[in-house]
Parts: sequence; structure tokens; C-alpha cells
Amino acid sequence: MNLNNIKPAAGSTFSSKRIGRGQGSGKGGTSTKGHKGQKARAGYSQKIGFEGGQMPLQRRLPKFGFKNVNRKEFRAINLDDIQILIENKSVTGDITKEVLVQFGLATKNELVKIMGRGELKSAVSITADKFTKSAQELIAKAGGQAITL
Repeated sequence: MNLNNIKPAAGSTFSSKRIGRGQGSGKGGTSTKGHKGQKARAGYSQKIGFEGGQMPLQRRLPKFGFKNVNRKEFRAINLDDIQILIENKSVTGDITKEVLVQFGLATKNELVKIMGRGELKSAVSITADKFTKSAQELIAKAGGQAITL
């Protein structure tokens, strides 16, 4: 097989329907547009969601909720993730935001929140933007420190 003899699979391609090329083509006359009416005219286009004058769906459905522009999104990191980091990557001492970024648990511009899933076996000092109450208790129980930025 070479580039000069490649062909598409049989039946996968077909020529387009050529409309408005005379009566002999079978697609002349009204050019598949039917007789008269708005859709038969040149330049016809319809708004997305137009339902022929009926109240459109996006206006019939009730609106609810709102987007809080002041919302702060936090990257949730659980204690069991930190324990795996300590065991596998042999991180000792302080765990700061930079360490979490270095090992791919967060990005440098994200706010970090430490959650309380799992357990912490080693006494480490963890620095983050926010902690849950259960996470603070588990860190203190392991002999570590939870430092809020």
C-alpha cells in the first residue's frame, strides 16, 4: 500500500446532492424546498430554540439559584493522601503548600483545604489555607500541628 493508491472504504463516501441544477436532475424546480413559505425563501434562518411562536423551552422553565461571585474554591486534600506522601515520598518535617504543589496534589494558585478522611500516623506540621475540625483533631492526636495561612 502506498499513498498514491489509498482509497476510502467502499460505501463510506458519496457525492453530495446537487440541487437547483435543472429539471433533468430530479432536484430542480423547488430545489427540495417545497412550495412557497418562509423556509423556501433565500436568506432564511431561524433563532436557536425557536418553536414557531410557542413560548420557547428556555423561557417556560423556572429559573432558580445564583452564582456567588465571591465564592472561594478550595482544593480538598485528605489526611490519607498526606500519609501516603509521607510513606512513599519520604517527606519529613513540615508539609507546606509548596511541598503539596511539588508532589502534584495541588497547583500553585489553588487554595488548599485539609480534610479529615483517613488517619495520620506521623507527627508533622501541616501548613494550608483551611482545615476541617476533624482534620485538626487528627493532626493534633498524631502529635503534629495544623497551621492556617
